[in-house]
Amino acid sequence: MRPLVVVGPERAPRQEVEALRGFSAATVHEALGRQGSLGRRLRPLQPGARLTGTALTVLCPPGDNLTVHVAVEQIREGDVLVVTTTSPCRDGYVGELLATSMRARGALGLVTTTGIRDTAAIRALRFPVWCRAVSITGTVKETAGAVNLPVSIGGTVISPGDVIIADDDGVVCVPRARAAEVAEASRQRDERETGTRRALAEGGLGLDVYGMRPLLERLGVTYRGASPGEGPGGGGG
Repeated sequence: MRPLVVVGPERAPRQEVEALRGFSAATVHEALGRQGSLGRRLRPLQPGARLTGTALTVLCPPGDNLTVHVAVEQIREGDVLVVTTTSPCRDGYVGELLATSMRARGALGLVTTTGIRDTAAIRALRFPVWCRAVSITGTVKETAGAVNLPVSIGGTVISPGDVIIADDDGVVCVPRARAAEVAEASRQRDERETGTRRALAEGGLGLDVYGMRPLLERLGVTYRGASPGEGPGGGGG
């Protein structure tokens, strides 16, 4: 890996980022065609935390967080640091001091495949973090990596300037070029779910609301009562 810092990459337009704000990660993931997930292993440090911002990508050697410090200089207001390593490492790459610096520079939060530490202090900062581990083991600062180059997490490639949406369910990445399209698809999906939620709250069955009964027929599903005359739903007659 050649040490490289790309300065001032194009980011998704602010209005398109704002258009995605407020939608859940799951809604955006579905609107994106069930793509863009950064995997099941990234979990929020603070339950209930949510963020929507632009990716500032960081690729580090294992056990060395020098490049995270380098990346902090490149933060713009509304960025989310996305940190990963060239080979798996769960050491504590970010603690309270780095989180304080990131927050002061305008970062909305951190997504990392590494570990973090000083968790109580980071929670107190109200700085949202998604990570794979908590570790008291720190890192050295000896080898440089890369900032603002594409990285891969959970089978998804994240490019600098892409939109990151994260909540309790996980983290999803929307390619910068598709942000407006996915925001509109998310809005439409959200509206449909509002109607579905109302129907279910009024006692409707998912089988009917989602129109699944024809599928059951095609699959050959039959109903047989436990006693003579008993039909679907457990009622008689």
